[in-house]
Amino acid sequence: MGNQTASHWVFMMDSDRVIVGVKLLSPDARIPRLANKGDVAFDLYSVVDHVLEPAARYAVPTGISVEIPPGYEGQVRPRSGLALEHGVTVLNAPGTVDSGYRGEVKSILINHGKDSFKITKGLRISQLAIRPVPKVLLEVVEDLEKSERGEGGFGSTGMK
Repeated sequence: MGNQTASHWVFMMDSDRVIVGVKLLSPDARIPRLANKGDVAFDLYSVVDHVLEPAARYAVPTGISVEIPPGYEGQVRPRSGLALEHGVTVLNAPGTVDSGYRGEVKSILINHGKDSFKITKGLRISQLAIRPVPKVLLEVVEDLEKSERGEGGFGSTGMK
């Protein structure tokens, strides 16, 4: 799916043909991969060993940097199996990777479980989805149009 040039990989997503450059920063870095045909997010892998204690959080390095084109963002998302089986998830889900960012992609994981969780090199820790972002212009106005919801929030629609 990608073309390799030294430690720089280029991926194309079939539907939009979006090109994302991936640079490997570490000998332990792994190229993000789609686990199955039809998946919408690329698996990200740890390049370190680390024990994540209950209630602890840690920015897990992936050993890659990416070149996301303008008009798109990367979203670092949790892996459902880690969340369900171990209570480990991405703390700021989804974490945003801006198109201008060229530093190492990291996944901020938190352990909501009751047991220590061992992160190992090569472990799939999160997922990276590439999504379009519209150009937005914020405009100061005197009044906002009325809506059916109004100012209701924080549980205002009830539980049932």
